[in-house]
Amino acid sequence: MSTGAMAGAGAEAGGELGETVRELREAYGGGRTRSLAWRQAQLRGLLRLLKEKEAEAFQALHKDLGKHHAEAYRDEVGVLIKSANGALQQLGKWMAPDRVWVPLIAWPATAQVVPEPVGVVLIFSCWNFPLGLSLEPLIGAIAAGNAVALKPSELSPCTARFLADNIGNYMDASAVKVVNGGPEVGEQLMEHRWDKVLFTGSPRIARSVMAAAARHLTPVALELGGKCPCIFDAAAASARDLQVSANRIIAGKWSPCAGQACIAIDYVLVEERFAPVLIKVLKSTLKRFFQDADHMARIVNQRHFERLSSLLKDRAVAPSILHGGSMDAKNLYIEPTILLNPPLDSAIMTEEIFGPLLPIITVKKIEDSIAFVKAMPKPLAIYAFTRDAALRRRVVEETSSGSVTFNDAVVQYAIDGLPFGGVGQSGFGQYHGRHSFEMFSHKKAVMKRGYLLELTLRYPPWDESKVTLMRYLYRFNYFAFVLAFLGLRR
Repeated sequence: MSTGAMAGAGAEAGGELGETVRELREAYGGGRTRSLAWRQAQLRGLLRLLKEKEAEAFQALHKDLGKHHAEAYRDEVGVLIKSANGALQQLGKWMAPDRVWVPLIAWPATAQVVPEPVGVVLIFSCWNFPLGLSLEPLIGAIAAGNAVALKPSELSPCTARFLADNIGNYMDASAVKVVNGGPEVGEQLMEHRWDKVLFTGSPRIARSVMAAAARHLTPVALELGGKCPCIFDAAAASARDLQVSANRIIAGKWSPCAGQACIAIDYVLVEERFAPVLIKVLKSTLKRFFQDADHMARIVNQRHFERLSSLLKDRAVAPSILHGGSMDAKNLYIEPTILLNPPLDSAIMTEEIFGPLLPIITVKKIEDSIAFVKAMPKPLAIYAFTRDAALRRRVVEETSSGSVTFNDAVVQYAIDGLPFGGVGQSGFGQYHGRHSFEMFSHKKAVMKRGYLLELTLRYPPWDESKVTLMRYLYRFNYFAFVLAFLGLRR
């Protein structure tokens, strides 16, 4: 294609995007997205989509990522049904104004916080959970009464097409739109003004999104990731504790999209003396869980496959491989791999792995794991398997992360009462459940006063008696105020 033809195609796409934004602005400006009835109708439509098109959703996720339909339901479809039903049940309560306390001196007066939609929002979803990371924030955005543009990842094309083909048939097509395309479409979308942008993906692209949003002073929420550690304290663990922990570590590392998850366990910290027994039970459990290789997802594409391969082929890292490591480039499959003490300055320990490779790092004492974690960038999640209350307290008080989960992994994502989001380099902004509603809402302060009382001490001309009265008021010392006002106290 010639440069002129490419420019023409780009201009045409830009014109279509401009029309999309205009239609969304018009839909929101008309006011219908604010009503409880509209919001409920969209959520019910989404539930119908998930029920009636479940098989097609499973097929799309399998084509994009090789996900078994059980994994697809556990991690995406089922979670979305739970979230949409929860929003429907709680929406009236979320929308209700919250009354707040007003000092007696302002009587008669009332004050409340009224949630209102932020307006027209843009959601960038990611390829690893292409259905869940598209529709979970969408649930919050429409529950809050916004018009929404959803940009799925081009790296999961079948799911992106599924969303584009179906969203408009089950939801208000003028107020909820799917925009498909590659990076250039994302860049063109960010040339427009939005009232809020949610981006899920890599820090590299997040920087570009933030820079583009800054031109319009658009608020941004970023869901990124990082190296999520798992502290394994076996000091007081029974044989059953050990097995249950292994089950949950595997479920938090290899089971969610073959480790291609921002909240997946990135590496394990364990005392030297307990490393052999942990590795032994992990190996046996992996063999049992993944006898059928089709029960684990595939690497998303050749580029990511080669990235993961290069981590293992590093000459300094290869000797640390204890289990797995076999690769099938044709089928984008990498066997679940366990490494013991790879060099801490190697890429596998300095970059987010985002794949089925698990380094196990040994420490002299499990308490040393606290310092290890603190020396790393703040992760999206920290996991710790321990019966030690003191260690649990130290993890909560001395480390910083988006979340902390004890004696399990990843499951916190499905708890609507817990906010999901990062801190520092792992992102900012939190959603899920009511937190999604709040992220896409503006809390508007509303106060109403009557005309019955009027305190002139707030107005000039000033004198020291007014200053004295104000001192009492700001300390809520009404007794002293009344005495001073009546001239009974100097």
